[in-house]
Amino acid sequence: MKQYGEYGGKIERLFTDSEPWWPTAKHPGEDAPNVVIMLFDDLGFSHFGCFGSTIETPNIDALAANGLRFTNFHVTPVCSPTRAALLTGRNHHSIGMRSISNFNTGFPHMTGHVSNHASTVAEVLRDEGYTTFALGKWHLCPMENCSAAGPYEQWPLQRGFDRYYGFLDGETDQFHPELTYDNHMVEPPKSVDEGYHLTEDLVDRAIEFIHDAKSVRPDKPFFTYLAFGATHAPHQSPPEYLAKYRGRFDAGWDVIREQWFANQQALGLLPADTELAPRNPGVEAWADMPEVHQRLAARLQEAYAAFLDHTDVQIGRFIESLRDIGQLDNTIVILLSDNGASQEGGPFGVMHEMKFFNFLLETPEEAIGRIDDIGGPHSHSNYPWGWAQAGNAPFKYYKQNTHEGGVHVPLIMHWPARITDKGGLRDQFHHVNDIAPTIYELLNVTPPSTFRGLEQMPVTGTSMAYTFDAPEAPSNKKIQYFEMHGHRGLYSDGWKAVTKHTPGVSFDDDDWELYHIEEDRSECKNLAAEMPEKLSELISLWWIEADEHGVLPLDDRGIELFGARFRDRSPHPTSRNYVYRPP
Repeated sequence: MKQYGEYGGKIERLFTDSEPWWPTAKHPGEDAPNVVIMLFDDLGFSHFGCFGSTIETPNIDALAANGLRFTNFHVTPVCSPTRAALLTGRNHHSIGMRSISNFNTGFPHMTGHVSNHASTVAEVLRDEGYTTFALGKWHLCPMENCSAAGPYEQWPLQRGFDRYYGFLDGETDQFHPELTYDNHMVEPPKSVDEGYHLTEDLVDRAIEFIHDAKSVRPDKPFFTYLAFGATHAPHQSPPEYLAKYRGRFDAGWDVIREQWFANQQALGLLPADTELAPRNPGVEAWADMPEVHQRLAARLQEAYAAFLDHTDVQIGRFIESLRDIGQLDNTIVILLSDNGASQEGGPFGVMHEMKFFNFLLETPEEAIGRIDDIGGPHSHSNYPWGWAQAGNAPFKYYKQNTHEGGVHVPLIMHWPARITDKGGLRDQFHHVNDIAPTIYELLNVTPPSTFRGLEQMPVTGTSMAYTFDAPEAPSNKKIQYFEMHGHRGLYSDGWKAVTKHTPGVSFDDDDWELYHIEEDRSECKNLAAEMPEKLSELISLWWIEADEHGVLPLDDRGIELFGARFRDRSPHPTSRNYVYRPP
């Protein structure tokens, strides 16, 4: 009789003569931990209270006090690449995500989606018997595919998640979000007048998903990926949070930045001789600014702080829900940011961030008439460079750059059942592509060499699990390249070469800098002139890493890639005609 592939039984004409067989379902085993990743957006190294700021984040601080803070942790300079590396354990160029998923440039390193040859943590853990949930920002699918017309193959449910609730693009209005529930679009459950805010909604859904699963299968662990819209622009929060921060930043970004840096030193977050990097180009001294500029800038920073504070409260609700169902102690919580604080508000800040992308910067004199709209449902604001620089203290530059301000972010890990050094600091150099292999090691999971019939790329990250019990151990991560829109960098065993590229200028003319980053964390002592051979060595290493990980060809195009002349070459071009059918 005909037998069937991998079927382990035997088929005869009658069932009485046949041998039934059932495949063995994988189960992670008794006491397998849950995993929660909470990802912030555009949040700088100093923004959490436990990393130096005066913004109130008591719930995040409590996770740090009962877990570990990683003070030398790095990401890519923008959001989609970090998310791709986070969820796969690979470098972002090699899996098709050179920049944000809105772009497909026709080269392997920029397809606008994660290669199916790089399975996600969700795909791997689901096959290991985990229930998997994603909430919030996705931004790992070409935007022309993020509609009811599909195709859906790069949506969360097709990349390993059992349930999804959030938004597919890179940002959304916190009061009027464009929401997707699993594979279909939905309206928010209530209106702004009824008290709606997206962060609260995301946490409500996360709690619901987990409780639903645990009520039926309390023995089955979960993996939850909770990617907030916070603190990406628009900076929006309920009015009571905005009121709480009135006047708190009137001293200006120079004073606040120095205060946060002093707090970081007192907390022991930096090497003893770390200096505060000089003011970034284009950032005016606060004392030299006209009063109207100061007033607008302070209000924009208040909106940011309120947004972060409000998100911290929702994190507290989520953590308490895990405690209520007896799951907190055996849940690995990983909390980080996708890149440094954003420069996309320009020198003065903006009432609507899309003005930055359309080169329509308004003056403070034009914006001040709407100052009371900031932070509410009638603004889409982002703060100016000076506040982003403060949020990235003590580093220089911002999101999009490969200097430390763009790629050095806070990381907290919390796991009461395993972490014994409560409140400990870890200063080993690590990168976002190390998170997935850390999870795999902690769960005793081996990622597959083939997945759904496709050969898998090697996981290139390095597990950080060794740091739990070895606070002084040297880093197992010896080398890591960086690249974004032509900005480049290379970390190698305590040294860093880095260059800030000007679009349109020959890459051969880039001015490379050299830092002994192990000691000079804020990149203040450029040793390029003193140690040209060391610099040349690192630049050569950068080209080797670039070739190995699919970074080439170098491409310094940015905002212009949003243009239709690039997107129309996608396999799924954007339509120019739409039909509106009223509900």
